[in-house]
Amino acid sequence: MDERLAALISNANAIRAIAAAVEGTIGPKGLDTMLVDRFGEVTITNDGVTILEQMDVNHPAARMLINVARAQQDEIGDGTTTCTILAKALISEGVNHVIRGVPVVRVIEGMRYGIERALQIIKEHAIPVESLDDPILERIAYIAGRENKDIAELVVQAARLIGVEKLKDDNFRLADTVLAQEGADNEVFMGLVLDRQRLNSQMPEKKDAVKVLVLDDDLDPEEIEEEALGTETGFSKYLELQEEFRQNLSKLVDLGVGLVLTSRTVHNIGEEVLTDAGIFVVDRLASDSLRLAAEHTGARLVKRSALKKPASELETYLGFAGRVYEDEKLGQVRILGGQGKPMATILVGAATEEVVGERQRIARDAASSLQAAIKGGVVPGGGALEIAVARELTLSRQEKRGMSAYGVDAVVEALKRPLAQIVANAGFNPLEKVEEVWAAQMAEGNNQLGIDCDLGTVASMSELGVADPAEVKSYALKAAGEVAEAILRIDTIIKRKDPVSPPGAVQESSNSAALDF
Repeated sequence: MDERLAALISNANAIRAIAAAVEGTIGPKGLDTMLVDRFGEVTITNDGVTILEQMDVNHPAARMLINVARAQQDEIGDGTTTCTILAKALISEGVNHVIRGVPVVRVIEGMRYGIERALQIIKEHAIPVESLDDPILERIAYIAGRENKDIAELVVQAARLIGVEKLKDDNFRLADTVLAQEGADNEVFMGLVLDRQRLNSQMPEKKDAVKVLVLDDDLDPEEIEEEALGTETGFSKYLELQEEFRQNLSKLVDLGVGLVLTSRTVHNIGEEVLTDAGIFVVDRLASDSLRLAAEHTGARLVKRSALKKPASELETYLGFAGRVYEDEKLGQVRILGGQGKPMATILVGAATEEVVGERQRIARDAASSLQAAIKGGVVPGGGALEIAVARELTLSRQEKRGMSAYGVDAVVEALKRPLAQIVANAGFNPLEKVEEVWAAQMAEGNNQLGIDCDLGTVASMSELGVADPAEVKSYALKAAGEVAEAILRIDTIIKRKDPVSPPGAVQESSNSAALDF
């Protein structure tokens, strides 16, 4: 092997190995992957990003691909498997051309052009979703939700409660409203779920029309150094701080605060005073839960020092909720009717603890896909769109002269891979079926044509109700192109020396059995 190609081929092999772990999950006939850690804990899933993130991987190129899949998940919330498959194909085709003598820079030049043109074509094919009552949305959620009808119905119901304007807000993620819990019933409601219980059972189980204090801090009196407590002055200061703390709590009672949420602990004095006053308290909340509670109730996130403010000023920091109550069976607190931002919660039930995580991942994928469809429209699914784009891109190839045309060819071949993998997972010959769809789309001038994975015959994806969000397709191709270009540009791999540690520093070591490719 030419030494100049050693790094390129090594990286390409690592990408192939990573992609092989998720390829078998795509499509309606895709199967699951079992992940097992060293303690024997098992995760069974066909969620691409979950598989990639939980794999034990050492190869730097493989890590690059995993990071791209994670970016796809963070940005869009779905399409990580498609992104991985496209990246593998782009890199494999690019390496093949380089081995045959095409300069890497020419391959990359052609790939850039091909991907840019393909993204334009996808945008042209996107059909806007005009209404939340459009039946295509339930199909989108059903497909992304791995054909779980109950989850699809929950997601669509939540979307209708929230409204189009909120779904198009770039700062809002419908997937963040999903919560799965063992023993729960499927439910959608306007409000917020906190995965905690009230501070103690003596506090009221529910309260209506409550003012809300959201404290991003502990609810404790100010501390004094232990050394100072041994002096008369220090002890007097301690008593003074305790009394000040009680006065601050009295302000909350006088203001009619009915719900207190904290990110940390509540002092014994605080628990006693608030319990006697019949105030509902939830402590040690995660930062995300605290932020969402503040947004929903219209409260301002404050620190403990805010309690020293005059009552009139402190009142401006408070929010409001129509109702708060604890569901003892599920061990959670619900906040309903906040005066701040409308917020829906999608509660997904799970029969056993083992499937809670997977049910939540499925519902979040469905929610992400539905929101992407609202924002960017829909395109034919099942790999049909990619074939249509590849066909149009073939016609544009003549615009690239010289060896850069091989880079365009790499994009065309990569666009065939999603359909090829979907039909392979369904038990059909991928080469045969890809050519059948290609020929049928050309003959009939119908870009909706793909393969019915039950029958193995050419069929209209629109008639089968198979569609995907255009944003998922676009971002997957763009992200795959970026990682492919980065991998193809690597000419040499050099082991970097470890940074010099300060004298006496302890070197960290890992005992994990990572996979090298």
